[in-house]
Amino acid sequence: MLVLVAALLLLGIVLGTVAHIPLPLALAVATVIGCWLLIFAVRERASRRPR
Repeated sequence: MLVLVAALLLLGIVLGTVAHIPLPLALAVATVIGCWLLIFAVRERASRRPR
């Protein structure tokens, strides 16, 4: 339960921050984070495959 409360609090802080920056900047940051997560997922999947 404590983890859920902490996650919701962090989400509220992040959404509050995004609401105060310009939309193009928010979209650029979201794109960079999305690309980073995609690269991370591909690398993790490749490292778990048996050789």
